[in-house]
Amino acid sequence: MTVPLPLGILISGSGSNLQAIIDAIGRQELAARIQVVVSNRADAYGLTRAQQHGIPTTVIDHKGFSSREAFEAALIQSLRTHQVELVVLAGFMRVLTPFFVRAFSQRIMNIHPALLPAFPGTHAQRQALQYGVRIAGATVHFVDEETDHGPIITQAAVPVYPDDTEETLSARILAQEHRIYPQAIQLFAEGRLEIRGRSVVVHNESRLPHVTLRVPESR
Repeated sequence: MTVPLPLGILISGSGSNLQAIIDAIGRQELAARIQVVVSNRADAYGLTRAQQHGIPTTVIDHKGFSSREAFEAALIQSLRTHQVELVVLAGFMRVLTPFFVRAFSQRIMNIHPALLPAFPGTHAQRQALQYGVRIAGATVHFVDEETDHGPIITQAAVPVYPDDTEETLSARILAQEHRIYPQAIQLFAEGRLEIRGRSVVVHNESRLPHVTLRVPESR
């Protein structure tokens, strides 16, 4: 049996991906234990989600620190105090500096609502609509010292329709985020991820050579 992977989850808002991780653990699909949920905002609803499940929470308000490094030092101390092995960014709306990334090198995951390397940064869904892409999606990746840049672990694609709004596309992508984030964490827990330069090798990966997504679909 896989020993539960100790997680530290950083949030700033509603925590829907946090909830997806909690639910996956509850269904025994994810061999992990959430040691602490840390938010930089005291009003983040994700804190309530965690507390409802008996998960320890901490608020570390970035506004109370004189520098990013001082704020991140407090984050690092909290995560280490809770013996976290993998840091999971779940809607954490602060850009992490190299100081933090080096403290948990190759042990930080993030999810982004686009098929990276396309549309990094904020408002990825809006960017996708503005460029007129027909396929969008979500990406789970390791965090490196550049924003939305680290080695890609897993991706999921969704169709984009001409009448989509930023809200409808975001909802379609979010449903896939909730699927692939726990899966990526489970792969890490099983020791199946190996970083080779810009790539992540998933050992014993299943292959589906005939599965495609085409938009518009041919009739």
